[in-house]
Formats: sequence, structure tokens, C-alpha cells
Amino acid sequence: MLLYALPRLSLENGPGWVFGFGVVWCLFAFLVIAAHLHFIIGVDEEKTKRLEAVRKAKLQQWQKKWSEETRVSQNS
Repeated sequence: MLLYALPRLSLENGPGWVFGFGVVWCLFAFLVIAAHLHFIIGVDEEKTKRLEAVRKAKLQQWQKKWSEETRVSQNS
């Protein structure tokens, strides 16, 4: 879409509505491309793995604390 539309946009007239539309349209197109590249590269995948490791560690701590409290209450 960018390759088709970019040559047809008029960015030569200087400040004005047409120029503003062209700039905003190009920025939006590049933003969409960047978002797709971000997803393809998998930047969020690494963050998700780290968060999952933290969740597992917290769950293990909670289970250990709960089992210790259960033992103490059973011994009383």
C-alpha cells in the first residue's frame, strides 16, 4: 500500500491541507509497518516468557508458604 500511494501523494506544495494529509498518512503507514515488524520479530515473546517465569516463582513461594502454614496448624 505504501509503495503504491507514496509516489501519488503530493508533498511538494508546502504547508497546507494536502501536505498535512500526506505527512499524516505516511506516518500512519510507517506506524503500521513498525507494529507488524515488532510482532514478527517477537519482542513481546521474550517479555511474556520472563513474566511467566516470575508467575511460576511466585506460585511456588505461595504453595511453600501454604504447606508450611498447614503443617504448623496440624501440629497444634
